[in-house]
Amino acid sequence: MEINSTVARRKFLKFGSVALGAGVVSKVIDSSAEKAQAKETIIALQQLDHNSTPEQVLEELIEGNKRFVENRPEAPNQDYVRLREVSTGQNPLVSILSCADSRVPVEIVFDRGIGDLFVVRDAGNIATPEEIGSLEYGTAILGSKVLMVMGHESCGAVKAALEGKPLPGQIGSIVAAIQPAINTDNQNDSQEFFVETIKQNVLLQVQRLYSSPLLYKLVKEGKLKIVGAYYSLTTGEVSILN
Repeated sequence: MEINSTVARRKFLKFGSVALGAGVVSKVIDSSAEKAQAKETIIALQQLDHNSTPEQVLEELIEGNKRFVENRPEAPNQDYVRLREVSTGQNPLVSILSCADSRVPVEIVFDRGIGDLFVVRDAGNIATPEEIGSLEYGTAILGSKVLMVMGHESCGAVKAALEGKPLPGQIGSIVAAIQPAINTDNQNDSQEFFVETIKQNVLLQVQRLYSSPLLYKLVKEGKLKIVGAYYSLTTGEVSILN
């Protein structure tokens, strides 16, 4: 009985080792396949160039946000190799006017990397002459195909504009730039009105960008697409507003 038991244990260990080895090999193969697929996807993303249409660029930008929301980021262009690649120049396909809120990390939200996005940020994502000038540079000079104004959930600048309280320093200038977005005929303290005002502020800033003859000309020529977007702090999702 003892001999049989020993033989049985040896057989179990033998076949168990084989099975374990097969499992490891299978995992290595699966891992290699996943890496290859991820590499192919990243290459596909990088193939977008200045011959791509604004619609194609926007589609890939939103795909990046989808990966972020689904917690499967590829983190392209975030290594030392990419750092060296763009050290002598930049050609971002997307320019973004975003709120300066620390909870809105633009490159991370869109699963992009170094040199992919030309980002201009200020509180309330307002299009001042300086911001418009920067975005004209990002599009007319650097060649961005998409220009996005991105507001976000629970924007403090919009909240301050709704409250209408006196503010110190130059903060009041931000509020003043947002106030035209407030529908005073229907103003109330509801969360729905707050969210709607955030979105209306985005569309107001988009309208201000269209007032730039340089940006308007690029749009008319089909070289640029200007869009407004809303970022959810809760889900991480970016939704297009126009």
